[in-house]
Amino acid sequence: MITSGSIQTIVHNMNFPIVLVVAVALIDIDGRILISRRPEDKNMGGLWEFPGGKVEPEESPEGALIRELKEEINIDVSASCLAPFTFASYCYDDFHLLMPLYVCRVWSGQIKAREGQSLEWVFPLDLAKYPMLPADAPLVPMLRDLL
Repeated sequence: MITSGSIQTIVHNMNFPIVLVVAVALIDIDGRILISRRPEDKNMGGLWEFPGGKVEPEESPEGALIRELKEEINIDVSASCLAPFTFASYCYDDFHLLMPLYVCRVWSGQIKAREGQSLEWVFPLDLAKYPMLPADAPLVPMLRDLL
C-alpha cells in the first residue's frame, strides 16, 4: 500500500544520482554460489555480497563484470558465459543503486580473494544465514527459486 509518506519518499529519492553496478552469481558444479564478505574497513564492512562492482563510463555491464571478476577474484569470464538473470533497485541514503545480476557457471582461473575480502561457497538454501548488503538481500530468494 502506498501512503502519502511513501510517495514523498519516492519523489525525494528520484533526485538521487543513479549508480550502476553489476554483480554475478557464480555457480559451481555442486550448485553452490560464491559470495564475498566486505572487509571491515570498507563501507558496510562485514556484510556479504555477490562479486561485481561499478560500471565505469562507456563500459558495458558485461565488460565491467569481466573486469571486476579479474580484479577482485582472479578469474577470466567470457561475455557469452554471463546470463542476465534479474536486477536490484535499491535507494541508499545518498544514491540509488541499480544492479543487474548475471548467472555464470563457466570461468577459467583459480578463484582467489585479491582485495582483502573473504569468499565463501554457499548452497542456495543457506544464503539466508549470511547478512547481505541491503541491495543484494532481495536477490537471495530469487536465486533459491532458480536453483
